[in-house]
Amino acid sequence: MELTPEEIRVLGCLVEKEATTPDNYPLSSNALVNACNQTTNRDPVVDYSEREVDRVMISLREQGLARTVRGDGQRVHKHKHVIGDAIGIDRRALAVLSVLMLRGAQTAAELRTRTERYGADLDGDNAERTLRDLSERDTPLTRMLDRRPGEREARWVHLLGGEALAAEIAAAPSPTSASAVRSSARSDELAELRGRVDELERRLATLLERLGETVD
Repeated sequence: MELTPEEIRVLGCLVEKEATTPDNYPLSSNALVNACNQTTNRDPVVDYSEREVDRVMISLREQGLARTVRGDGQRVHKHKHVIGDAIGIDRRALAVLSVLMLRGAQTAAELRTRTERYGADLDGDNAERTLRDLSERDTPLTRMLDRRPGEREARWVHLLGGEALAAEIAAAPSPTSASAVRSSARSDELAELRGRVDELERRLATLLERLGETVD
């Protein structure tokens, strides 16, 4: 597996939103674009168009990593990942990979904090164990990086985009202080609340349109 940065971002967002906002999952193309383009808790920050995201979804479907569905009575197609089944990993591993895909190289401590919203129960040594299990697969999905000067804990990187992309991710700066992690978590919660409000407004507008009313 050697995914593009765009495919990695889209997959990471689908995994994240399935775990953290299940009521709004699967995601419409518009919701998926918003998730990809969040300015908080994303490294790097991107500006994808809906056309780009739809193109990426076509590629992910062809690789058996995602699906596009439409429920009974729904007019909007929605997107979901199937990466867990495709490569045989559990929800803990999915949570770890999602954070690595969305935020770059992370320490085990950062991953424990940043996967709490996923309900993955990565307390204690679970994060470290999960990372090592992923790194010891026949086709490794994670790799531990050498410590850089001033770092107290080793960071980990995913290998979904191959070694070249992993090297680029490893070279990027990464805040590791506890206050930075807490601030990042609060920012992510705020972004999710905004996403829920946007989705509720969209649903209300659709409902009013069906009722023949005008939305101011």
